Amino acid sequence: MQMNGFFPVEWNTPGVQLDLEFRQSAEMPSVLTVAELTGRIRSLLETAVGEVWVEGEISNYRRQSSGHHYFTLKDGSAQLACVLFAGDARSVKVRLEDGLAVQAFGRVTVYEARGQYQLVVRQVQARGAGALQAKFEALKQKLAAEGLFDAARKRPLPPYPRRIGLITSPTGAAIRDFLNVLWRRQPGIEVVLFPVRVQGAGASREIAAALDAFANGEGIGVVDLLVLTRGGGSIEDLWEFNEEIVARAIARSPVPVVNAVGHEIDFTIADFVADLRAPTPSAAAELIAADGGLLAQHLRQTIRRMGAACRNAFDLLAARLQSARRSAGFGEPLRRIRERQQDLDRRMEDLRHFPAMRLQEYRQRLEQFRHLRRTVDVAFAQARERLAQKSALLEIMNPLATLQRGYTITTDAKGTILRSAQGVQGELVTRFADGEVKSRT
Repeated sequence: MQMNGFFPVEWNTPGVQLDLEFRQSAEMPSVLTVAELTGRIRSLLETAVGEVWVEGEISNYRRQSSGHHYFTLKDGSAQLACVLFAGDARSVKVRLEDGLAVQAFGRVTVYEARGQYQLVVRQVQARGAGALQAKFEALKQKLAAEGLFDAARKRPLPPYPRRIGLITSPTGAAIRDFLNVLWRRQPGIEVVLFPVRVQGAGASREIAAALDAFANGEGIGVVDLLVLTRGGGSIEDLWEFNEEIVARAIARSPVPVVNAVGHEIDFTIADFVADLRAPTPSAAAELIAADGGLLAQHLRQTIRRMGAACRNAFDLLAARLQSARRSAGFGEPLRRIRERQQDLDRRMEDLRHFPAMRLQEYRQRLEQFRHLRRTVDVAFAQARERLAQKSALLEIMNPLATLQRGYTITTDAKGTILRSAQGVQGELVTRFADGEVKSRT
């Protein structure tokens, strides 16, 4: 027997029992109240029909302040009153509206106050969603078997991305939410938008083409990170992110990919393949952008550590200069001078390159803090001036200056300084301030 044009119904024993009761009533007259009759009919429907899936088009849709939803399901020849209570409505992802073709699951019963049978709905999905879900699960199993979801192939996101590729619709709310949070947390970060359709037939090909365009450069330039995003919707609205062409484009991307599609409860195939799944566009921006305040604090701490390192280096140089001053005139003066000069050159190189390398690194990460470089440059200029002063003091203590006062240094042919006349033989070299004189004993 076909009832209401929506679902097959097999009548069972309770129906026969009801028929017998009616026949008995003809033989033995009895009077039922309306409530009693309605109750019997409700019991019969709930027992004989029970829970079913019904397909039809929504009409006369109403949402009450209580959170309950009332509507009618209809097709070309019949209609069915439906109610979706607030508790069950929270788990329904489909946005109900007049004219929407849906499949509803619930229990057939009777609203006794009006003597009207109705469907108490527990689940609603867009018509055809069951087939889409099956297609989703099949592709998910296929790609999982190929290893596209493996955690080992997931790449970490760059901690301080400077240039982000954004693939989304330029007119949707998702792009506004994403950029508002991103630039609030890290002003100045560059975003390259690749506009695509994010819904409807063919959108998946546009999304895959955008991923490949960023991978190949194609006039876009290098980016540190890619973000796919759009707002929430039904399974049909988000379906383009469940297509295999998008999944494989994400998998072959040389750049890490963040997928931020839908709401927290929405999952797509792209979520499983991407290097990171963000529950919403705003959450994606929170995960990508560093906190500018924390970065500024870290930079200030680094500058303080660099200043302390410079001061320690200056103190060490001062101590070595003092030691050189005390030991000048002893040992081999020329060798000691050269060693001190080499040591000073090395220290100068260390002081010149080490801070410059560190500053270059932070300049690349945080271009908005360039003004801090001027402060460091002034510190280095002062350091070089102090170092020049120390070098001048060391030059004053140079033993070669003694030659200018009329003294000489005499060595043998091998360059060994002679400190006694005893045992001296062969060629001698006597060094004056203005030259050398060779002699022989």
